[in-house]
Amino acid sequence: MASYATEQIRTVALVGHGAVGKTTLAEALLVKSGALPAAGSVERGTTVSDFDPLEKQYLHSLRASLLHCDTPDARIHLIDTPGFPDFIGQAIGVLDAVETAAVVVNAQTGIEMITSRMMAWAADRRLCRVVIVNKIDAENADPERVLGAIQAAFGKECLPINLPADGGQRVVDCFFNPSGTSDFSSVADAHRALVDQVVEVDEELMSLYLEQGEVEPSQLHAPFEKALREGHLVPVCFVSARTGAGVAELLDVFVRLLPNPTEGNPPRFTKGEGEAAVEFDSVPDASRHVLAHVFKVVMDPFVGKLGVFRVHQGTVTRDTQLFVGEGRKAFKVGHLFRLQGGKNIEIDRAVPGDLAAVAKVDEIQFDCVLHDSHDEDHIHMAPLAFPTPMHGVAIEPKRRGDEGRISDVLARMTAEDPTLKLEHDATLNETVLWGLGELHLRSVLERMASQFKLEVSTRPPRVPYRETITTAAEGHHRHKKQTGGAGQFGEVYLKIEPLPRGAGFEFVNTVKGGAIPTALIPAVQKGVEQVLAEGPVAGFPLHDVRVNVYDGKFHPVDSKEVAFVAAGKKAFLDAIASAKPIVLEPIVSVEINCPAASMGDVAGDLSSRRGQVTGTQTLQAGSLAVTGFAPLVELEGYAARLKSMTGGQGGWTMALSHYEQAPPTLQQQLAAEYAKHRRHEEDT
Repeated sequence: MASYATEQIRTVALVGHGAVGKTTLAEALLVKSGALPAAGSVERGTTVSDFDPLEKQYLHSLRASLLHCDTPDARIHLIDTPGFPDFIGQAIGVLDAVETAAVVVNAQTGIEMITSRMMAWAADRRLCRVVIVNKIDAENADPERVLGAIQAAFGKECLPINLPADGGQRVVDCFFNPSGTSDFSSVADAHRALVDQVVEVDEELMSLYLEQGEVEPSQLHAPFEKALREGHLVPVCFVSARTGAGVAELLDVFVRLLPNPTEGNPPRFTKGEGEAAVEFDSVPDASRHVLAHVFKVVMDPFVGKLGVFRVHQGTVTRDTQLFVGEGRKAFKVGHLFRLQGGKNIEIDRAVPGDLAAVAKVDEIQFDCVLHDSHDEDHIHMAPLAFPTPMHGVAIEPKRRGDEGRISDVLARMTAEDPTLKLEHDATLNETVLWGLGELHLRSVLERMASQFKLEVSTRPPRVPYRETITTAAEGHHRHKKQTGGAGQFGEVYLKIEPLPRGAGFEFVNTVKGGAIPTALIPAVQKGVEQVLAEGPVAGFPLHDVRVNVYDGKFHPVDSKEVAFVAAGKKAFLDAIASAKPIVLEPIVSVEINCPAASMGDVAGDLSSRRGQVTGTQTLQAGSLAVTGFAPLVELEGYAARLKSMTGGQGGWTMALSHYEQAPPTLQQQLAAEYAKHRRHEEDT
């Protein structure tokens, strides 16, 4: 399609659990639309999506990949996403770029761990949702059972829009076609259920339907889109990406039934900062000011940094001047690209609904907003809820002189992936890379070695313990120093009290009568915050505490900022000593998929790790999802243990839940190690 309008665009993210066939389905759609002469193979490493050498080595997707195809009536932007839990951040990150999340399910295995999560994430972002049941002709596939499981898990609004026929060799439409035969159910019943569900959102149409007993499909378009927007309807499509059964019908569903950018729910923009921020609705109008959102950053080895964005308003062309966020200086779009897997195709323009990219703009970061007028300053996309990275490795270079390169390379890696986090512990001189799992981190380290020729040594990092106080207390310190010249003087009185878990830190100034000049209060706060970095029990960060500075003294000549930094720090330490400080340990929520026969072993093992099982759910015959909680420190090496207990059939994910007081024996051990470390520092 040489020229196209926003109304002709469809944007779809293929999401779902790993190995359900999303990449193969994307290939089949490209072939069916004519964008590709023949389908590639994941096993041979020849797909358009999985172009990265590591993806070819691992035989599954590691990063979200953009694809595009044209039909006579529409341009379809597809995003193929990874489905393994370690790489789920890539799937979450693209949700703000599409109108529709197509959740792909395996007809053999049914609902899996990531299926439920992607359905929930997509609903939270107000996306229209479609469920695609793939591999309908595979051995042991049971599409009827899977449809029942989908409806049981996600609601009766999940209705088939087509059904398998001839043993999964083809599918029969149930929306435009009121009758026919299928492998199960009745096409007429499925058609009636769809129409019944759609007309419920339009009272006038429902009255007409009740009168006539039928309505024309053309009358259903607007209410169909409304039902999708409201989550009142989640169409279920059946397909075999391997044989092509149902692929043409799926493409037809995309074109004729899925929303275009003017029909989907508006993106979740806000304008303003903090509590003053209000909802902001962009308008998918090509003639308005530009508003675009960067949902992906790629460090391309050939063209450099690529900012990949969705245009929500206005038109971006070559030579367009764009601002990044609140930046005061605009950059000029020198080259505008459309990404087709690993290929960057230069284009002339991008209209609302388009996905495009610009290169070599250092200021562009993940989640930033691009615009062409200062009227759009302070506009942000509502933040996505990414899982907290809880798997870590401490890294150091193998070769002398690579210390500086580590920071540069890791900065590039974390710029691409919002679920990678880099921390440096100055006390231990330890650099830790945090990710969502062992495979996640391994892929990053392998990429560092292959793409950037940077070899590193790794070891387990310290567990991210915290410290807090358990009672209120008061502290006082007078800092007085006379050196012959100008002296130093500062005196601080403060009170501290514990805050609820997760509240962080709060600094309050209630000094009256100028006992401490207002200009010196920030110095007191600076001294207090120096203590937060290294708690008194075992040297871990101090959290969940309120500090109230209520009195002090100053000298008109000798009181300087440095004096009140020292006084604030010592007064805080004095108060902490009386506030019964403790160590908190991170507790993670876990979800474990295992064969039902392994349930006893899994539950018993979790209990032996000071964990607890909070629930189980049957996924499909012979398979369970076990949910629970456990201390992070107890889960070292758990992947190998789970593999042993389940004969290699188990999988698991974890996410930070909360912090709890560590057991006394663990606190004593950590305190002893910290004391030994402090003595060693003093001796050296």
